[in-house]
This record gives sequence, C-alpha cells and structure tokens, in this order.
Amino acid sequence: MSSRDRILGRVRRALADVPDDDIAYERSVDRGYAREHGDRTLEETVDLLAENLADYRAIVHRCTADELSDLLMRLYATRGAQSVLVPPGLPPHWLAAADPVRIHDRAASTPHDLDRVDSVITGCALAIAETGTIVLDGSPDQGRRRITLVPDHHICVVRVPGQVVASVPQALERLDPARPLTWISGPSATSDIELDRVEGVHGPRTLEVVLVSGE
Repeated sequence: MSSRDRILGRVRRALADVPDDDIAYERSVDRGYAREHGDRTLEETVDLLAENLADYRAIVHRCTADELSDLLMRLYATRGAQSVLVPPGLPPHWLAAADPVRIHDRAASTPHDLDRVDSVITGCALAIAETGTIVLDGSPDQGRRRITLVPDHHICVVRVPGQVVASVPQALERLDPARPLTWISGPSATSDIELDRVEGVHGPRTLEVVLVSGE
C-alpha cells in the first residue's frame, strides 16, 4: 500500500459517518474533541498563560488597572523609548504617566516610518493559555496588523480574566473569522539550518505582555 492509499484510507474512515451528498464539506460534524486539556481554575489558567508566554521568551508583567499607567511608564523608561505607536482606540489612561512621543497609526505611514518608532502598544482580542498565544483582530485598540510587525518592541495589554481562554477551540468560538486575525506566540523568531535562533526577522524582537486585572 502506498502512502497515498494510506492517507486516502484515513480520510474515508474520518468521513464514514458523513452523509453522501453534495454538502458534506459544509456540514459541521461533531468529533467529540476535547475543548481544553485538564481541569483548571481561572487563576491556574492565567498562571498557565504567563508560564507559556515566558516559555516563548515573551516578558510577562502583572498588575492591577490602577497600576497599569505607572508600569508602562517604567517599562518605557527602562527601555529608553522616545516614541510609541498608538492605535486610535487605545484607552488614553494607559499612557497617562508615560513620557514617549505618541505616534498615531496612519494609513499613510510607510514601513520606513514604522521602523523608526521605538515601540508599539496595543490591546488584544484574547489570549490562549494552553499555547501561550496572543490574538489580535484589528480592533481600534490594536490598529492595523502592520504596526505590530515592523516596530522592534511590542507591549501588549491583556485584560484578565475577560480576555483569557484556556484553549484554541474556546478562542475560535469567540473570534470573528472575517476579521484580520494575527496569532502571536512570543517575539518574532526563526532558525537557520543549523538551528541558530534569530529574533526580530519578521516582527518585533521584544514582546512584553502585561496581564492587567480589573481593567
């Protein structure tokens, strides 16, 4: 039996309970897959998210809503950022204490313009604990996809617990597939044939995630 025969055999077995008609691929078939792995409390789910984000080399911070503005001020001061790219719908109080010059997200901005920005800050659509993934969907507090792909430093604020889900299936239930979804698992990284890791090739070299409660 060839590899082709084995693959087609698996496909036929997977579709054995699907009616033989013209809309087989348009019908949702329940496969009974697990919606999450393990039984965790909400606090444990958030801890797992922080652990997996850090495992992907993201820098994770935790704070309350009242502490957020001061935390962001310290992060920018520590990095020495002079300018920060701001989406149109970012809550103004997030940067109330920060010093960098605000650069607004504009359609006319060129890749060169974006590359000159020291940092970008966004919210997110949600965060997935089991995979350590942040999902952006282009909402007003996130801006255009390109503003999170060109600048070298990205700070992403995740509202806890409202924007945290345990698994990818739970995330898909809440996301709009018609929106421009960007899935981020750690800072941009790639490896060459010798497995030497290089960061910042096709996205930010540094990703900082702020898990803020009570926002």
